[in-house]
Amino acid sequence: MTILIIVLAIGLQIYLSAKKVSPFLSLLIVAILAGLSLGMKPGELLQSIEKGVGSTLGGLALIICLGAFLGKILEVTGAAEQITTTLIRAFGISNIQWAVMLTGFLIGIPLYYNAGFVILVPLVVALTRKTGLPLLYIVIPMAASLSTTHCFLPPHPGPVVLVKAFNADMGKVLLYGIVMAIPAVIVAGPLLGRILKNLTTPAQDQALTAAAAASRQPLPSVGASLLFALMPVGLIAMGVLAAQLLQKETALHSVFHFLGDPVIALLITVLLAVYWLGIRAGQTMTQMMKLLSDAIAGIAMILLIITAGGVFKQVLIDSGTGSYIAGFSSHWQMPPLLFAWVITALLRVMIGSATVAGITAAGVVAPLLTAGNVSPELMVLAVGAGSVFGSHINDSGFWMFKEFFGLTLPQTLRSWTVMETVISVIGLAGVLVLEAIL
Repeated sequence: MTILIIVLAIGLQIYLSAKKVSPFLSLLIVAILAGLSLGMKPGELLQSIEKGVGSTLGGLALIICLGAFLGKILEVTGAAEQITTTLIRAFGISNIQWAVMLTGFLIGIPLYYNAGFVILVPLVVALTRKTGLPLLYIVIPMAASLSTTHCFLPPHPGPVVLVKAFNADMGKVLLYGIVMAIPAVIVAGPLLGRILKNLTTPAQDQALTAAAAASRQPLPSVGASLLFALMPVGLIAMGVLAAQLLQKETALHSVFHFLGDPVIALLITVLLAVYWLGIRAGQTMTQMMKLLSDAIAGIAMILLIITAGGVFKQVLIDSGTGSYIAGFSSHWQMPPLLFAWVITALLRVMIGSATVAGITAAGVVAPLLTAGNVSPELMVLAVGAGSVFGSHINDSGFWMFKEFFGLTLPQTLRSWTVMETVISVIGLAGVLVLEAIL
């Protein structure tokens, strides 16, 4: 009966998503109905909802908000554009795929997918016109990089909420995620782009080329642009390495541990970026704080969706389904990490949203961590890999890719959907390899 209730709850979530109900509302509705159906008393359910909200937002809201603010600063000040043009110039036309891939990866770490995508679209269209190369030959490496960072690397919302849900170490998730992302983005990017180079596409909108030519002046220096884009990653990585190499009692360990905390790393980067890229470049504090407001407004719904997903997860845990779910995995004789990937991939195909699929799956597979010797960091990455599987017509990213590049529906399925699936499968393989090594 328990598994039937869970399946019906997920089915209701899929149905409400298909009816265009906001995931924030649909997840709350599903959580409440699931809790009551699983035998929770109304008072217990209310306590579970409050606990889910608190446990999800605690330590999470600051990371997502600071990450959004940093991304907005890099976007508006032209630092992201500087990184892009510099890498293209350095690699040259003959290695254009690798230049675009690396650009997407560097831009994708601090920026959310949609922001990075909109910034890079004019660039890749302009490159297509300038070089005469097929559109998808250049576009696929860019899109693969952005998608890979979106599903594997903090401070993106999906990985961050999974780190919280599984009580994982964010620094290790970041390092493992980078290791996994490298082969995934190479295969799903330049290699797949070469396969698709003969797939002809319609002519592109002239406005995109004009937007690409309208460069911001003056742009920040290359060094400053790269520094602020990568500083959070560097500080978090230093914290992880210090934890492994230094004794815990030393003052140096305490310093690196503090600086490597994701909130502190992002806060330091944001404060320095506000001064160096903003105030020092002639912006007023009022203008920079307006960017903060714009950044938070852009992710408000994401925070609400994540919170509602945390409520659903908490209801499943508090209703006593943990041992049942763990036993269900054992009955299938499926390794926990593979089970987590399969569940998430199915949800992704049915729901469409990678973030909602990952959050929903977190509630289902979280009990597996207490039932066996499973790395929480690898569980984060397994769910993240599953969350990008098989994107199709129920995913907003699918339509964004299709419309921005003027593709037909079959072309989008052959390019975008295949790219996302390749990232997901290689991500799963990477998780299993890391599990065998670690």
